[in-house]
Amino acid sequence: MSSDLKENFAFRPGRRTPGPGAQPPAPRSAGETGDSTPSSRAANRPGPTALAAKVRTMAPSMTRSMQRVAEAVAGDPAGCAQLTVTGLAERTGTSEATVVRTSRLLGYPGYRDLRLALAGLAAQQESGAAPAVTADIVVDDPIADVVAKLAADEQQTLADTASGLDVAQVEAAVAAMASARRIDVYGVGASGLVSQDLAQKLLRIGMVAHSHVDPHLAVTNAVQLRAGDVALAITHSGRTVDVIEPLRVAFDQGATTIAITGRPDGEVAQYADHVLTTSTARESELRPAAMSSRTSQLLVVDCLFIGVAQRTYETAAPALSASYEALAHRHSPRPRTR
Repeated sequence: MSSDLKENFAFRPGRRTPGPGAQPPAPRSAGETGDSTPSSRAANRPGPTALAAKVRTMAPSMTRSMQRVAEAVAGDPAGCAQLTVTGLAERTGTSEATVVRTSRLLGYPGYRDLRLALAGLAAQQESGAAPAVTADIVVDDPIADVVAKLAADEQQTLADTASGLDVAQVEAAVAAMASARRIDVYGVGASGLVSQDLAQKLLRIGMVAHSHVDPHLAVTNAVQLRAGDVALAITHSGRTVDVIEPLRVAFDQGATTIAITGRPDGEVAQYADHVLTTSTARESELRPAAMSSRTSQLLVVDCLFIGVAQRTYETAAPALSASYEALAHRHSPRPRTR
C-alpha cells in the first residue's frame, strides 16, 4: 500500500473507537510457532492445484519479504518441496518466521503442510495431469462430477462461515439495521451483486435501503448519512478501496457501520463498528475467491435480513405481503396467441 493510501486510512484524534475487527490479534500459543502440527483448520487448507491462485490473490496484501516466499513456492514447487524451513528462508533471503507466516497466510497450519502441498503440486505437474479449473475440478471432469464437487465445496463454505460468525456481532448489526432511518450498502464486482440482493430484500419489508455499486455515488450518498443511519460494506479481501472509502465517510458522519469481509484484519475493519466474518474458503483457479466468497456473503446477508424481519415483523409482514400482491400478475401464465 502506498504511503498516501496508508495516511488516508490512519486513525485520527477524536474518532470513534474502531470496530472489533481492527483490534490487535490475540497472542499466539506456543504451538503456533515453527513447523506446527495439523490443527483443526488443516482440513480447510488449499489443495495443491489451488496454490498458484492463492498466491496471486494474497500477494498484494503481503509484505515484500512474504511475497518473495510466495513467489518462490508458486514458481518452483518441486524445488521448494525439498527445502526445510531454513533452506527456503535462505533461498528467498528472508527469515524462518517469515516462511511460517507466509504458509499460514496461504491457508496452511504450518510450513510442513505447505511442503506437502508443494510435493503434491510437483507430482501433478510431472504426471501431466489435466489442468485444474478449480481446486478440485479438472478440465475433463464430467458435468455430474462438477455438480457434485461444487455442491460439496459450497456446503463446506456455508458450514465454515456459520461456525465462524460472531453471533453477538450479528445481533448488534441486526439491532442497528432494524431501527435505522436509512441503510446504505456498498459493494463492487461479485460483492456488488450481494449488496443489491440485501438492499432489495430490505426494500420488500418496508426498510429504506439502497445498494451503491458506483464508488462515486457511494461516497456522495455517504456524506448524507448521520447518527441513526447504517452503512454496510461488503468486501471479501477487506481492502477494496471503492468500498472502504464510502464506509469511512459514513463512519465520520456518525452512522453505524458494518463490514462483511473474509479478512477481519483488513483496512475495512478500521471503519466498522461491527465486523461479520465470512469463510476464507479454498480459492478457485477459474475465479479466485469470487465463487466461494459470494456464497458465504449471501449466507450472512440472509441472516441479517431474517433478523431484521423478525424484529420488525409487525410492519415487515404486511409490506412483504403487499409486494407479493403487487407482483402476482407478473407470475400468472398468459394465454398463448398464434
